[in-house]
Amino acid sequence: MTQSQARHSAVDAPRIVVVDSSKVTRSVIEKLLRQELDNVEVVCCSTGSEALVCCESGIVDLVTTALRLPDMDGDQLSKKIRAAGQAYMPIIVVSGDAQERMYRRDLSADITDYFDKSMGLKALAAFIQGYIRPDDRVTGRILYVEDSKVVALATSRMLKRNGLEVHHVTTVEEALELMENAQDIDLVLTDVYLKGGLTGKELLLTVRGDLNLNRRQMPILVMTGDDNHSNQTTLLRAGANDLVEKPIEERLLINKVRFQLKLKGG
Repeated sequence: MTQSQARHSAVDAPRIVVVDSSKVTRSVIEKLLRQELDNVEVVCCSTGSEALVCCESGIVDLVTTALRLPDMDGDQLSKKIRAAGQAYMPIIVVSGDAQERMYRRDLSADITDYFDKSMGLKALAAFIQGYIRPDDRVTGRILYVEDSKVVALATSRMLKRNGLEVHHVTTVEEALELMENAQDIDLVLTDVYLKGGLTGKELLLTVRGDLNLNRRQMPILVMTGDDNHSNQTTLLRAGANDLVEKPIEERLLINKVRFQLKLKGG
């Protein structure tokens, strides 16, 4: 982010670009964002080309886009926005099949995140809020499973300085013991590869199967450095709410954690 962009974000109303071919959808999203988010500027575009012009003509803080557009798809739009120099601006795909696309992991890394319309548009406003104005009031107790002391220390510090309570354990067995004893846990964050014993995938299967806790009752985020789409899909189908790719980017991690906590409490 440039110095001028930083000054803009700190002083002016965040500028959100909504891209969707449906006039009704654009109108509904615009109205909702204005109602739910104080002091925001919403610009609506019907095509990817319009959105690119908008991004080039002024500072934009966040873009939401449908997957299907008249002149390109949301993935192509994201690539073009990145190529134009917007390396860090959040780009959110809003779609009725975002969950399935997330399972398949067939969208590029140029997209920051996905939002499934089935969650409801009020949840979309909260989702966007997490990117433009993170809610420091969202707190919770995180059960964190990581066997590397160095990684655990760095990640725990990220979570704690953002107002989250962290209970760190090094094995899945310890985590399951805490959960089975009805400890006060709001979300599980686990590495997928753990030395010895059970893996993060086995933790997922046990929580969703033996403990019978669904994604809403016990959100689970899985950290992985494996960019193999098939392996990522397996984790999502096993019950992960979302994946956090390594190396960990603090803002993305905190937004994903807070979003899941907000959904659970909502």
